Amino acid sequence: MFEILSRRGLLRGAAGASLASLVPSAAQAQQGRTEAPWQVSPEARLRELGIELHTPPPPVATYVGTHIVGSMLYVAGHTPRMPDASPGHQGIVGKDLTIEEGRAAARQCGINILATMRARIGSLDRVARLVRTFGMVNAVPGFAQQPEVINGFSDLMVDIFGEEAGTGTRAAVGMGSLPGNMAAEVETFWELRD
Repeated sequence: MFEILSRRGLLRGAAGASLASLVPSAAQAQQGRTEAPWQVSPEARLRELGIELHTPPPPVATYVGTHIVGSMLYVAGHTPRMPDASPGHQGIVGKDLTIEEGRAAARQCGINILATMRARIGSLDRVARLVRTFGMVNAVPGFAQQPEVINGFSDLMVDIFGEEAGTGTRAAVGMGSLPGNMAAEVETFWELRD
């Protein structure tokens, strides 16, 4: 019995030592929290990609565009309105619009989300990572390519924040209609840096 307990103790000690080598020290963890996971900052990437963020319009109904709770930034659903606040990208994907046009609508949703985020937090360099995306596609019944459409948003986030910080969990669903007959709407959750 003593031999078995001793072996368990040795194994537990070895496992603990192995686990300790995987868990960063407090200094390493603090250092990791302040360093950006991207090679080029998101603000610099916007400039490289030639994307200008406009002043976001105020919400059109009874809601707020963002909420910050702790280190989380919650961004309300955004449609593909154009910088001049015109509707842009209206129609039903699979009837009025192609998948590529739907992707362009989802990408514009992303640009609008980034504009709202910057207006709230000052700089996109404060973003630690995208946590969750909820993408909605105004599509014909039976449409099954919602993920391809919402990739217009997701691919833009990877282009700006990098593979690790720009990819989060995601849902891409079809809707019978969306506000203003818009082709897409996207809602997001983000983790912020201190």
